[in-house]
Amino acid sequence: MANGGAGEKTEKPTPKKRKDERKEGRILQSKEVVTAVSLIAVYYAFKLIYPITSQTLIKSIKTCFSLTETQERLKASDIRLLFLNGALTILIASLPMLLIAGLSTVLPTIAQTKAFISFKSIKFKFSKLNPLSGIKKMISLKGVMELLKAILKVTVLVTITYNTLREIISIFPKMMDMSVNQAVYLTGNMIFTVVKNIAIIFAFLAFFDFLYQRWDFEKNLKMTKQEIKEEYKQSEGDPQIKGKIRQIQRQRSMNRMMQAVPEADVIIRNPTHYAVALKYDSEDNNAPILVAKGADFVALKIIEIAKNNDIIITENKPLARALYAAVDIGGEIPKDFYQAVADVLAYVYSVKKKELK
Repeated sequence: MANGGAGEKTEKPTPKKRKDERKEGRILQSKEVVTAVSLIAVYYAFKLIYPITSQTLIKSIKTCFSLTETQERLKASDIRLLFLNGALTILIASLPMLLIAGLSTVLPTIAQTKAFISFKSIKFKFSKLNPLSGIKKMISLKGVMELLKAILKVTVLVTITYNTLREIISIFPKMMDMSVNQAVYLTGNMIFTVVKNIAIIFAFLAFFDFLYQRWDFEKNLKMTKQEIKEEYKQSEGDPQIKGKIRQIQRQRSMNRMMQAVPEADVIIRNPTHYAVALKYDSEDNNAPILVAKGADFVALKIIEIAKNNDIIITENKPLARALYAAVDIGGEIPKDFYQAVADVLAYVYSVKKKELK
């Protein structure tokens, strides 16, 4: 029984297929990797910047409290000023974190896509409005995986946050008696604990998601044998047409070679299997030139043309075979054959002299 039908995608994608898919914006990318890298970067950045940020926040809070203590009555303008100062302080304190969060999102994306930008994937298509297509995507393996990932992420977030808060909730009432410094640092430690635990879980999730995305990407890129044949025809040309072209080229080359046989000085044959035609012009060439060669039918054709044009034909089995194998058409004979060919040409010249007499 034959394995795999003609329409079954069993073949690895060709480089052209990969290139075409990339042009269309379909590239290997895991969003979970971006999320995990962002969380880890934000965690360590926050841990590094937190002492400076906390001091800024503490100073702002103390300023606010001191203002309220010195004022018997707060005006609307005072409240507005407090709000603006507080918002500005929070913005300045969080600005480094926002920049790091942005970079930690952009850089993993660039690393995965190799800085490729394509607008074809976001181009509007009426097919995207088809509800049947949307339903098919939802019930597909990819849709199920995305749903499971979403459920898992929500579960992780809720579980870690709940467990962390359950451990430290008893401390909340005591924060009323703490100084501002202690309360801020305690809040920061809570955030560190939650973010660190979430980042660890998301890192594992990103690792397995990347493996799945790569497997799914390669599976979708696979081609049928017919697709590979069609691609080969488009890129390299139809094999039948190329074969016909090669046949025409061989025929033309053969015709040119046969036209050069009447100009030869001698034909060396073996006796019917091989035939080579040599020509020597001492003024233009350093050594005799092989103007034609052939085996079997072509050899017989060379001999026939030579007879019709009164070209001298001599039989030398080893020399004919050796020249046929060693010299290309239009090439000079190698030095190893000088003596043997010289003897043949000497014989040819002596025959021509006798004919002239």
